[in-house]
Parts: sequence; C-alpha cells; structure tokens
Amino acid sequence: MTRLNNIKKIKKIRLHREGTHILITSALLLLLLNAAIYWGLQNKIVFYTVACISIVLYSLMVNFFRCPIRLFDGNTEKVVVAPADGKIVVIEEVDEHEYFHDKRLMISIFMDVTNVHANWYPVDGVIRHVDHHNGRFMKAWLPKASTENERSMVVIDTPEGHTVMARQIAGAVARRIVTYAEKGEECFIDEHMGFIKFGSRVDVYLPLGTEVCVKMGQKTTGNQTIIAKLS
Repeated sequence: MTRLNNIKKIKKIRLHREGTHILITSALLLLLLNAAIYWGLQNKIVFYTVACISIVLYSLMVNFFRCPIRLFDGNTEKVVVAPADGKIVVIEEVDEHEYFHDKRLMISIFMDVTNVHANWYPVDGVIRHVDHHNGRFMKAWLPKASTENERSMVVIDTPEGHTVMARQIAGAVARRIVTYAEKGEECFIDEHMGFIKFGSRVDVYLPLGTEVCVKMGQKTTGNQTIIAKLS
C-alpha cells in the first residue's frame, strides 16, 4: 500500500481503552484512602505524605496507559515496522516449533514499564491464524520466555505472498495479553494489534532472507521504526 499524501507524524497522545477500568477504579480507591487518612487520622504530615505517593503512583499508571496516535509515513509494500516501543533484544535465526515448524528470522522487542504498551500490526495483510497459550511469567528478555511464558500469536499473509508471525509475550509483571486480531480479517500497518499490561515483549518471525534494518540494543518506536524489509 502506498500513501498518496505525505502524512505528518501526529503527536497527539490519548489514553488506551484497556486502561479505562483500571484508572477509574484506582482513582476512586486512592481518593477513598486519602479521605480516610485526612478525616480519620487528622495528621497533616501523614496525609501529605500519602497524597504525594498517591499522585506519583497514579501518574505512573496514566503514563503506562498512554497511547500515542501514530501514522506510518511511507510505502508499506514489503516493509515490516516495529509492533511496539522498546529495545531490540534478539536478532537471530531460530527453529519455530509452534506454527511454522521450520527455521525463521526472529526479531524481538522488549518493553519495560516506561514504554507505550500498545501493539501495532507489523505488516499489511490478511490474518491467517490467531492463538493464545497459557504459560509462565518469567522475565520477558529471557530466551525461554518466547516458548514458555503466556503468549498470543498472530499469523499474517502479506499481499506479496510472505507469511509473518507476531507473538505477544507476557513478562514477570505482565498478567494480561489483549489481542484484537481475528482470523480472516484484513489488517494494516497503523492499526492496533493488541495491548500487553505491565512489562512484556513482542517477537516477530520473518522468512529467511529478509533484510534486517535494525541492530541489537536499538530503541524502536511502534508503528514508526522499520525493522526489516521482505525480499
């Protein structure tokens, strides 16, 4: 797909819908806690201390659920964009045993708790397969996390005939993976694939021979950074 007009990067930031219930509930609980301390203890030092801690904690939660509105500016043909904000922690050929059962190029992006945790589709195409596996909650950067942690996979057939998999992986803190993809639907770069709550990782499995456009340790911006080009 080619963008017909030059799209300026949109810098607007909103809150992701996955955080609505948590943020409202947390706000009510923190308000009740501070009100109880204020009226119950009537100790200004304790009240101001708890109030400051509450503001910091809530600000961190709001920051976690922020959701920048981003549009990819460029030609999406054969392009693979970063599905998440974070850091490149793996670039290697691996044996993928859960779906492809052959050797694939894997590029992994680790997200810490300060990163945006919305996930975007890495390619345009049609969703061939969606699956969820329960599992452990080891630290997301460990190699075994890809196959042993709780995870969801989305397999996409591109218009050029390639098959790409994006795998969302829960981390030591993450306890919920949300995946919006449904089998048979069309998907596009710029659209949200899902959300992972509180620290996680996304692996992208590509055909061998794919040109890698990132390096180890490089920071990525979801739906902006080109991580690879399909042959």
